[in-house]
Amino acid sequence: MSNANPYKPIDCGFHDVLLELATFHRVVEIIFRDESGQIQTVHDQIKDVFTRAGEEFMLIGRGQLIRLDHLIMVEGKAVHFANG
Repeated sequence: MSNANPYKPIDCGFHDVLLELATFHRVVEIIFRDESGQIQTVHDQIKDVFTRAGEEFMLIGRGQLIRLDHLIMVEGKAVHFANG
């Protein structure tokens, strides 16, 4: 899942929130920008959070991968980015 935009790491604290949500297997609200830049909202479980080729991703229940720097908000919490 290569992307022309360089990956911008999310804040470690927010990464921990994602891991915690994945542990509980609850359906959560996820708001993100898709590959075309459109804002999408889904309600699904976070199945996994992982790194691949220097980029971090979230796998949700429907099998969709979301690059973490495309996230806007998860379960009412706004995404924070590292170093800023």
